[in-house]
Amino acid sequence: MARFLHVADVHLGFDRYDSKTRSQDFFYAFYDVLERYAIAERVDFVAIAGDLFEHRNIQPATLNQAQRCLELLKGEGIPAVAIEGNHDNRPYGTKTNWLRYLSDWEQLILLEPSDKGTGEVAFQPWNFDTKRGGYIDLECGVRVLGSAWYGATAPMAVQHLAQQIADLPPYSGSQVMLFHHGLEGQIARYAGALRYEDLLPLKQAGIDYLALGHIHKNYCVENWVFNPGSVEANSIEESRYDRGVYLAEIDKNKIQVSLKQEYRQRQIVRLAVTAKGHETEEEVEAMAIAAVESAIQKKTIAPEQAPIVELRIEGQVGFDRLDLDTRQLQERLAALSGALIFLLKYEVDAVAYQSPLSENAHRTEIEREVYLDLVSAHNVYKKRAGAIAKGLIGLKDLYLEGRQEPDLHEFVEALLDEDGATDTDLLVEAISATESLVQSTEKDRDA
Repeated sequence: MARFLHVADVHLGFDRYDSKTRSQDFFYAFYDVLERYAIAERVDFVAIAGDLFEHRNIQPATLNQAQRCLELLKGEGIPAVAIEGNHDNRPYGTKTNWLRYLSDWEQLILLEPSDKGTGEVAFQPWNFDTKRGGYIDLECGVRVLGSAWYGATAPMAVQHLAQQIADLPPYSGSQVMLFHHGLEGQIARYAGALRYEDLLPLKQAGIDYLALGHIHKNYCVENWVFNPGSVEANSIEESRYDRGVYLAEIDKNKIQVSLKQEYRQRQIVRLAVTAKGHETEEEVEAMAIAAVESAIQKKTIAPEQAPIVELRIEGQVGFDRLDLDTRQLQERLAALSGALIFLLKYEVDAVAYQSPLSENAHRTEIEREVYLDLVSAHNVYKKRAGAIAKGLIGLKDLYLEGRQEPDLHEFVEALLDEDGATDTDLLVEAISATESLVQSTEKDRDA
């Protein structure tokens, strides 16, 4: 029985979040995976199902990372067999890329079905002299077949691949194929995924283990389609997926796989607080701080490990949402959590007019509810919303009597100054609302 390690979506050179430390995480994760589950487990080969690199054009440091990992395997006599993914495939019309470079230097075996000019793929056996080929028969009794990144043409490509596989010299061992593409139904909002039925020609052609990459989430279908997920999370969102690498054992009649996840990865924590609309800015900040402190106490966050933390503030606020200094709050929470990267998602709505009214409500009732919503949206006055709304009805009466604007201002100041605090914006808004209501009344009267 042959043993191999199936990895995909390593993404060396990852450069989001503008953090060199985060970029190094992807190297450390891959290196640790190879030490723990390739070398220590004494596998016969390592299968890399696409996207070894984050970009087609890589920095020297990223190339060095790849070489260190692959030399680790080469030193133990473990072949690394790889294909291109959509991130690291060669651009159309070019003859080489960095995977080809590594293959030419015998640090991996890059499998590429060739094109004879007919528009169809054609498999050639691996040639150790030219470092070219579409499949290789390994000493462990496994034939490994490659593919390319086909994008939208993948369903048609599968048909061609299956035809070519069926025409290959007979093989008595197990057949493993590397294929970088996503399967329908595994993640939401993913366009261009293959249907399971699209892959069946490969099974009918004799593929025992289809080693997928591309989607960063672990899944297995019918014990012959396997996708381990990405080695490291490429985003905060991906932290909710099961991911890892597959340690597989295979012979012609049996396949056993185990998803391995116990290796070096940076901790990612997602938190959320919900504002109800009655809190002040200071209270919303306190809620956010309390959420982080609670996560530290529960050891959900380990500040000494410099985690990646996301805190989402949701719900409604009873103040101008732009009044909260999110940058200052984010800096404070990052220091508190010891985070390498702290993302503050501020996704709230201001409390709006929302009091329910019946279709045949009287004008006086409508006016009262408009004032009540107006006052309730301000934290300072919402506890006295009923009394103030009633007072604003009085303001309307003064306006109808023709009182001058200084008298109206004095009336509103007295109404709002019960606790020794006035809000100029609310005062102006109240008078504006009163004018609108009165103008609406006069139009109705004229009609």
